[in-house]
Amino acid sequence: MRTVLVGTPPAELEMWLAQRRALGQDRFDEIWGGEYHVVPAPHGRHGDIANQLAVLLRPRAAVAGLWGSGPLNLGHTDDYRIPDGAYLRHRPDALYLPTAAIVVEVVSPDDETRRKPGFYFDLGVDELLVVDPATGDVEWYGRGAARFERRGRSQLLDMSEADLRAEIDWPPPS
Repeated sequence: MRTVLVGTPPAELEMWLAQRRALGQDRFDEIWGGEYHVVPAPHGRHGDIANQLAVLLRPRAAVAGLWGSGPLNLGHTDDYRIPDGAYLRHRPDALYLPTAAIVVEVVSPDDETRRKPGFYFDLGVDELLVVDPATGDVEWYGRGAARFERRGRSQLLDMSEADLRAEIDWPPPS
């Protein structure tokens, strides 16, 4: 479901957003070019796969000289996304990071993963990994001339989609 509110938000909405912030329920909310996207916590399968990916990719990232991170703010205060993971060329020390070497997105039902690649590309991200727990799909993209292109492997981590797919302990279908 998608809800778009045009114009000045009513006071009730502002109060609701303030309450979300106070309760820590806004951890995954994003701002897309000034539009506030309310994002619920991800599906349980999502966390399972995100955790496995962190464990599986960390040793390869270390060899490549990359620093791994869980969810973080990629972009700037008025336009950012929160990927499920990222691999950076340096250890982060900022609230908003301008780019990443690799961004990891785990698909959850009704999420906006498929709408994010252009944003990441524009920030200069080198590679994008998209994993769908519901289908068992692993997709690795690298930079092309004007957009990400499916490469089937990570050049930075020297790993193929097939290798990563085989290493994941996939949750049973629901």
